[in-house]
Amino acid sequence: MLGLTQQIAGVDEAGRGPVIGPLVIAGVVIEPAHEDALIEWGVRDSKDLTPSRRDMLEQRICQLATNVEVLEISAKVIDTERQKKRSLNVLEAEWMAQVLSRLKWDIAYVDASDVNAERYGRMIAAQLKMPNKIISEHKADSAYPVVAAASIVAKVRRDRRIREFHQRYGDFGSGYPNDPKTRRFLADWIRTHNTFPDIVRQTWETARNIRAANRQRTLKD
Repeated sequence: MLGLTQQIAGVDEAGRGPVIGPLVIAGVVIEPAHEDALIEWGVRDSKDLTPSRRDMLEQRICQLATNVEVLEISAKVIDTERQKKRSLNVLEAEWMAQVLSRLKWDIAYVDASDVNAERYGRMIAAQLKMPNKIISEHKADSAYPVVAAASIVAKVRRDRRIREFHQRYGDFGSGYPNDPKTRRFLADWIRTHNTFPDIVRQTWETARNIRAANRQRTLKD
């Protein structure tokens, strides 16, 4: 059992699947004695909370935490790495390791992206080369309050960035492939500019298909 002076970390991401916007990874470190506070506040998986509730909890989490670290990976960086045929699971493990390397902790809980949760934990540990314990599980944001806290911090950061992009490029919706507003934005943008803005993950199937459709339309014209 952890002593009261030891530190526990939670790591989670927001924005793995969207075709627009960054992938955000957050790490939150707290003392074990503060877990009860997270539970009392109703900290849980960010997807189960309203935007206003997430914003309020994010402020409380940052005040309570011993440390918070956020890593924002742009669409351009994601595309560059994917063009090297590197899987998103491996990339996420590396980026989570980067976040953990900037924090002081004794045990870390991470939300596993890989179908094999233990393998995902080993990928992170291999990047760190330190003896600290990593527990990698699926749906860790539902099992561990500190991971849920990290999911909230990551989601709030990504939502903030998406609002900024809306102001710059227009309202493209959520940025997820299944969002009709997002798909319309991509189709309209490439029809007008013959390319996508830097905020788009051009290696995503959605973007490739819309680009191909535009190319066919251009040839017919």
